[in-house]
Amino acid sequence: MEDITVILIHYEEQSMLSKALSSLKKISSRIKSVLVLHDEKTVLHINNHMDFDAKLSFIKTGVGGTGGALNETIGELSASFVLFLQDTDYLSPLLNNASLVMPQSISVLRTGLHHRNSVSHFPVLVRTSMLKKHKFLSKNQLPFQEALLPAWLSTIDQSQQQMAGNLLKQARKNSSVDTIEKFQFMQKYQLPKTNLNTPTISVVIAIYNMEKYVETAIASCLLQAEQFDEILIMDDGSTDSSYKQLAKWGDGKQVKTFHKKNEGKAKALNELLPHVTSDFILELDGDDWLDYDACSMIKRHAAGLADTISVLYGNFRRWKQLPNDILYKGVTNGKAVNGKADLLHYRFPLGPRIYRTSLLKEAGGFPVIDFENGRLFEDVSVLFQLLKRSQFQYKDFTIYNVREHKQSITKTNDAKWSLFLKKLTE
Repeated sequence: MEDITVILIHYEEQSMLSKALSSLKKISSRIKSVLVLHDEKTVLHINNHMDFDAKLSFIKTGVGGTGGALNETIGELSASFVLFLQDTDYLSPLLNNASLVMPQSISVLRTGLHHRNSVSHFPVLVRTSMLKKHKFLSKNQLPFQEALLPAWLSTIDQSQQQMAGNLLKQARKNSSVDTIEKFQFMQKYQLPKTNLNTPTISVVIAIYNMEKYVETAIASCLLQAEQFDEILIMDDGSTDSSYKQLAKWGDGKQVKTFHKKNEGKAKALNELLPHVTSDFILELDGDDWLDYDACSMIKRHAAGLADTISVLYGNFRRWKQLPNDILYKGVTNGKAVNGKADLLHYRFPLGPRIYRTSLLKEAGGFPVIDFENGRLFEDVSVLFQLLKRSQFQYKDFTIYNVREHKQSITKTNDAKWSLFLKKLTE
């Protein structure tokens, strides 16, 4: 009974691929086809795997990355099930055909992979019909490629999943700090869904020429254990494909997209403010992204805030953008801001910034000061104004990811900081 298509992804070494293919011999009677997805730079080949060499195909991923290639490939499959292996995974010696049997009410067999003190869940065997209904995120919608399978799994109702042990082994585990942090990030995808009624939270995003990153930001807002009440996005006159990309996410209900001529971030955010109906606002930059538990964590911290607190903030995780990946750089911990001196001597942007909507609107929104026509350091300008009439609250939580790259507006304008401070305090 050939009812399984095996799909292998993210294998960069021939030895790891060969080990994975060899492990499939245990279930060869059920294998209809074996597909190996790889990018153009990875050179892999068939290396005498006997029983199913004739069923083995190599597929190059395109601009949509692995997720895009999977969606296209799965749409053409006729096998009832898909079995996923990735990176250094191979089938456990303890596995047999009986291990890969699921009740009719179940659509996904998942397993937990361990790394240090973290356990992240991955789908192993999935009904093809489920995969055709629930698509994978593309390359530009994920923070890093390793998140592809656990992010997809988080979108599937728990009642459709079954945990199974002794399915997979890993030939080698990378113990770098970067790998450990990515694994801990992915671990959050298995947190249970929540439905906290109050307080309400909106996300506001103002973008300019962020075609490479904006979909990651938007996808992270929607891929949440607790849903944000609304997501408002303003394209500030981008000259690239940013608006075209974000517009396809707008549903006119939870996600609303807008477009205006380029006048700077402060004015773009101010045009979004009248549309905000929530108690609090999270400001998200178009090249950053959120953890899976961002909304639920913010709601828990914001629920008990005194009415005089205008800004809630915490820590942020920093990543360096590489040509085809990101590299973890560390967590930047916030500290208490009790006055203007604390704010102006803050060593890094204060964030994530969660504003109390009523106090932000009372203050007139984001100031457009007479410095670069309000196009730079709008975060400090608004905080400076709010601190005159209210207080800030620091809490020790980390749900915000900052992408450091050469095109960052702040990074390219560091030299203007001293001139800005002089103008701000005149």
